[in-house]
Amino acid sequence: HLGGTILGTTNRGNPFRYVTRDLEGNECESDRSDDLVAAFQASGLDALVSIGGDGSLQISHQLWCKGLPVVCVPKTIDNDVSGTQRSFGFDTAVSTATEALDRLHSTAESHDRVIVVELMGRYAGWIALYSGLSGSADVILIPELPFDMEKVCEKIRSREAVGRRFSIVVVAEGARPRDGAIELLERRGVGTVDRLGGIASKVARFIEHHTGKETRTLVLGHLQRGGSPTTYDRLLALRFGSAAVRAIADRAFGVMVGLNGSDITRVPLDEVVGRSKNVPLDSDIVATARELGISLGD
Repeated sequence: HLGGTILGTTNRGNPFRYVTRDLEGNECESDRSDDLVAAFQASGLDALVSIGGDGSLQISHQLWCKGLPVVCVPKTIDNDVSGTQRSFGFDTAVSTATEALDRLHSTAESHDRVIVVELMGRYAGWIALYSGLSGSADVILIPELPFDMEKVCEKIRSREAVGRRFSIVVVAEGARPRDGAIELLERRGVGTVDRLGGIASKVARFIEHHTGKETRTLVLGHLQRGGSPTTYDRLLALRFGSAAVRAIADRAFGVMVGLNGSDITRVPLDEVVGRSKNVPLDSDIVATARELGISLGD
């Protein structure tokens, strides 16, 4: 029933790109994977269960190729792991974001404001699309569909024209305008990934300048990654964990457990690594948003 992890976690320390400093103090990468494999074998461990997203899966696949007995469990709020319909954490993040949108409606409507909410998800728009729909957003901007800033303003003006003097705009952190770039808070250095963020402020400034509407921003941030998990995520995590143990018992290594249909299946890591799962633009969830009159900025 608890969120987080009793094991601790990190997004640093890739053994294939281990970051150290040279004699002059400069950061450099080295391959320490052989040391990891030797330590694993010396410890007498039976198997490695890797729990994480695309980065963890890639490292696990490389370790499996070096002979380590590996079973993977997909865990990311971004829901962008291929080979599974859901990763646990996603439902909880959507629930948290939806509750935030519900709360924002009252203040936006009371003050006749536009509020732009930036949500996580990296290069996939699952959180933004699902919570935007559930939370009755007026505009949803996702990475899979580069948007036109003027189209966003048109939606706000059209609402204003029929007496709807407030609007809620949901934007995924990895969304970008047409002919524009993804906004970065920080371009990370050796052995790390770039930190996305800042698109909400950019969109809000454009809206306020071109519509005259008072516009505020909210970056929901790490609230989406904390708290007690939903019932769905609790059950999914338990099912994944049990399936991982069964795979070890069967000595079925080099696989990821995943939800496919109503069953938990084993998916070869070769079919998962390097394949990000993005929102299909021809999916029913996108069609639903359009049919409800939600602008996707295109």
